[in-house]
Amino acid sequence: MEKVVIALDAMGGDYAPEQTVKGAVEAVNSSDEIRVILVGKQDMIAKELEKYEYAKEDIEVVHASEIIDMGDVPTVAIKDKKDSSLVVAMRLVREGKADALVSAGSTGAVLVGGQLVVGRLKGIKRPPLAPFIPTTKGFSLLIDCGANVDARPEHLVQFAQMGSIYYENVMGKKNPTVALLNIGTEEEKGNQLVKDTKPLMKECKNINYIGSVEARELVSGAADVIVCEAFVGNVVLKFFEGLALTLFGSLKEGLMSSTRTKLGALLVKPALKGLKNQFDTSSQGGAPLLGLKGLVVKAHGNSSSKEIEIALKQCISFKKQRINEKIKESICD
Repeated sequence: MEKVVIALDAMGGDYAPEQTVKGAVEAVNSSDEIRVILVGKQDMIAKELEKYEYAKEDIEVVHASEIIDMGDVPTVAIKDKKDSSLVVAMRLVREGKADALVSAGSTGAVLVGGQLVVGRLKGIKRPPLAPFIPTTKGFSLLIDCGANVDARPEHLVQFAQMGSIYYENVMGKKNPTVALLNIGTEEEKGNQLVKDTKPLMKECKNINYIGSVEARELVSGAADVIVCEAFVGNVVLKFFEGLALTLFGSLKEGLMSSTRTKLGALLVKPALKGLKNQFDTSSQGGAPLLGLKGLVVKAHGNSSSKEIEIALKQCISFKKQRINEKIKESICD
């Protein structure tokens, strides 16, 4: 069986390389479909690898002497730090030595590097970031959540097309519903971008466009693919993450406040655990940058080893389902 080869930016993220290396080991130990190339400072990576047992043929180390820091200007860093772990990992994807890249490093650098180093598919106007967000029905795809804050109507239509292909092939739902995120469902509602996008969505034959949805409807799973420009999408995503952390933190504090509430907590613990898992924003891995010549996945900056492991495994279905090829066939040809 041919394994999916994933280049992991071992130096990217708040807890790198400890958590990135641990996540890589956990991924190859729990799946026989992955081979990981750890890219970064060889001595630091080797020190971390010494802590674990794993099949040596499943993990390779490629040295990169530089690191792109969160404070670096993305365009400058990608150009000047050519031996950074992120750029070297992206070159592996561009050269066909890796099927995918996963990084928890600088979002800006991932976005810039994805387009300049890996490259866009011909015909793709703007590659969007597309994370899954939890709903009462499962998950919706939020596209775009941070890549294109100055999007135009034709960009949003392409986001809808790419999002539909991704959702259908990863979630297994034929003809997923597509909606524009808006301030109301009435036809006259929305800013100029939304108003100009609506007729283009209606004319697009290869998406199942159902109209507009409001932010309050997202949690109920009002649509499978939620389309918006990056500023709005990023606000929504960060709100989801913050609300989940605050809600469950406050709930835990309340349940632990007295002996009586602690006894009650024992009774509801299974239900609360299930609810927490259902609305865990990290359970579906990172956000792929769709429309590139290779798969690039942006994991959260504070990713734990478990989140890195999930992001790595996320690349398996992307590769198996030929997402890039289908985007190219459907949109670019």
